[in-house]
Amino acid sequence: MSKKIKILYTIPNFDRAGSGKVVYDLVKGLDKTKFAPEICVFHTRGAFYSEVEALGVPIHVFKFEATYKPITTFVFRVFKIARFFKTQQFDLIHSWHYTSDFSEPLAARLAGIPYVYTKKAMGWGNKAWKIRTYLSTKVIAINTDMMTEFFYNMKTKVVQLPLGVDTEIYKPLKADVSLKKQLGIQELDFVIVSVVNMVPVKGIELLLEAVNQISSSSSIKVLIVGHNESDYAKGLMQKYGSHRFVFVGKQLDVKPYIALADVFVIPTKDEGRREGMPVAPLEAMAMGIPVIGANISGIKDILQDFPELLFKPSHTEDLKQKIEYFMANRPIYKNKLVALIHEKYNLSKFINDREQFYKSILK
Repeated sequence: MSKKIKILYTIPNFDRAGSGKVVYDLVKGLDKTKFAPEICVFHTRGAFYSEVEALGVPIHVFKFEATYKPITTFVFRVFKIARFFKTQQFDLIHSWHYTSDFSEPLAARLAGIPYVYTKKAMGWGNKAWKIRTYLSTKVIAINTDMMTEFFYNMKTKVVQLPLGVDTEIYKPLKADVSLKKQLGIQELDFVIVSVVNMVPVKGIELLLEAVNQISSSSSIKVLIVGHNESDYAKGLMQKYGSHRFVFVGKQLDVKPYIALADVFVIPTKDEGRREGMPVAPLEAMAMGIPVIGANISGIKDILQDFPELLFKPSHTEDLKQKIEYFMANRPIYKNKLVALIHEKYNLSKFINDREQFYKSILK
């Protein structure tokens, strides 16, 4: 039997499920007859850590990045990381660190180990990102804008591989009648759901204002799912709270709320705002719920086959028109969007793409 490929996944923590859930799915889904995954974190805090621990793979608690200052001793701190990598005899390191830190890929180089990082967000504000990329063996970009804006002259080093969603967990679900009753949803209501981090740049008020301007808005019910204890959230609740706009708060399981939707909306009021690749719309589409989203990085990749469902960020009137268009044409979308997820963004493809990617590096 050939030797298994020993891969180290580095991620600072599992405080939140975001990228942590992606790493979890990847480690869980890898073919264990060919790969031996391990994980390295800064600390073991975080509600999601226990789920990762239950995977049963080795987890190292080690600071895999070095501070740059004082610069005179920087190299010694990097050598400490390199020694850890080399001692563990990893075949490949795949970083999910969100920062532009380049001490980690430098340590991997010194240890003679191929190093990959996933570019998760649209930040590129300092030279450290270029150094990090130069020191890496390969880079994974998750949307098209990254390829054209950050890596336009690095096509041999960078590959675009989108994220994926578990279609065994996120699949069409029958609406919970008792939950509909609890939320005051009537049989003929048109339900809009948005699962969102309640911060100003997300532009929740854009959605609420757009609905207010629709002539038939009395038959529309909007559910906002997300932490509602911030001053921003409380301000929205005070201004818009009514039988039409329901702020349900943060939910550990959002699936029952998404299942109530006729459409899932991702608003933003910031024209300069860009996403890596938000997972929430993928999950909604996998459940058979069509998505209307802002025409920004990440989201426009997901909806590129349905440009009529993209609206101009910060444009209330355009979002209003997209909602009205969808209300008149919704029957044509449901099955198409589920098929899109199964074709391009399913978890099996996400894992298989990376397995083949790892093999191409090490062949």
